[in-house]
Amino acid sequence: MAGSTRAGTKARLYDAFAASGKALASGKRLELLDLLAQGERTVDALAKAAGLNLTTASAHLQTLKQAGFVATRREGVRIHYRLAGEDVAQLFALLRKVAEAHQAAVPAARDAYLGDDDAAEVTQEELRARVAAGDVVVLDVRPAEEYQAGHIPGAMSIPVDELAHRIDELPEKTEIVVYCRGEYCVLAYDAVRLLTDRGRRAIRLNDGMLEWRLAELPVDAGDLA
Repeated sequence: MAGSTRAGTKARLYDAFAASGKALASGKRLELLDLLAQGERTVDALAKAAGLNLTTASAHLQTLKQAGFVATRREGVRIHYRLAGEDVAQLFALLRKVAEAHQAAVPAARDAYLGDDDAAEVTQEELRARVAAGDVVVLDVRPAEEYQAGHIPGAMSIPVDELAHRIDELPEKTEIVVYCRGEYCVLAYDAVRLLTDRGRRAIRLNDGMLEWRLAELPVDAGDLA
């Protein structure tokens, strides 16, 4: 192969790689991937959860679809989106960790969003051991549809925006381990603060459902607990 021809084909290859990077070059598109990592959703539901109008959400989703990151299915007039594969979730999770390690702005932005507190955390391994011992309550504070799409076995579901008026559903003397979408999800932070303010013993899982799935740990789906 002539040198100029090889250079041209190499350029096309790297341009094809770059197309994937371009599809990820939007905070809102990353947020949509974060939501889809929790389970399949309609365009309407994604737009509402991401704080976007329907037209903008659809445009972002089309960009992700063209890059091969999401897939669709039609049910009547509704289009449902899902991640194209677990490798997309892995890429999303790795992108966040690499950015936190190498982008100076990320840790400060993370702390500003999640809040600076000294609440204790447990690892996946520690949580599984404590669940087996029966000395904790596991609380999922994501929206109900995300819980139904997949949750840690035995976890209770109380969405964070319902927690204040449903707190009596939780036992008073047992420590509560709270989790939400992932390591950078604010819902668990807000829930632990609320529970602690109400006199409950509450700690966080140090990551969330995204990392739990990627670790290939058991996941239940279906009815609310």
